[in-house]
Amino acid sequence: MAVVFDADFTSTSQWVAGRSSAYPRMGPTNRGDHKLDFLSRAHCPDGLFTATRRFGGDLWTCNLLTTEGSPEGFQVRTGDALSARVTLPVELGAWPAIWTWREGGNEIDVFEYHPDNPDLLEISNHVRGGYRYWHGADAGIAPGATFDIRTVFGAHSVDWFVDDTLVHADRRGVGADWHAYLIVNLSVSDGTYHARPPAFGPERLAWTCHSLQVERGDPDPGPSPRT
Repeated sequence: MAVVFDADFTSTSQWVAGRSSAYPRMGPTNRGDHKLDFLSRAHCPDGLFTATRRFGGDLWTCNLLTTEGSPEGFQVRTGDALSARVTLPVELGAWPAIWTWREGGNEIDVFEYHPDNPDLLEISNHVRGGYRYWHGADAGIAPGATFDIRTVFGAHSVDWFVDDTLVHADRRGVGADWHAYLIVNLSVSDGTYHARPPAFGPERLAWTCHSLQVERGDPDPGPSPRT
């Protein structure tokens, strides 16, 4: 497989900051999805994604980067493998994610995380249905943990690996012609399903995506083994 995308989170050619069709009217807020986000137009040096409490009210200025609308317009497609190295947040209310989006859907969640479920990674295929809430305490998943995650977007199965261990093969896949833009962001939970930041807690939440690459290979590798 060949590397076709190597993320530079300061690149204005690769990424658009603070604007996504996954948010109503392209942003800056998305209260309907239980988020306290007010999207920032800043890029993210060193892959540091932050949310900062805004003065007055309950919204937070949050980083979101997407390849949608960028000059390069990169999209992942069937057969690609995305690899990232991440450090999870520690603050309640932080909601980091790496995911895909196009035309109101085509969403695959490489991962989502909430520190109030300290060992749990949420991984989902919204294209053909299916998800797993993977408890990774034995693998060291916890607030502040650093690990590698890899997702293979197969036609017949989307497979997720943590530190080279297969943790879920959904045996549903994305189909032969799937493609979608990348999103990397930090949202803030509004308290509906996960803890929101304490009223007198930290003024800043953060997580780090140290690296992110996409490799391209066989678009139809066939079903993966069950987990």
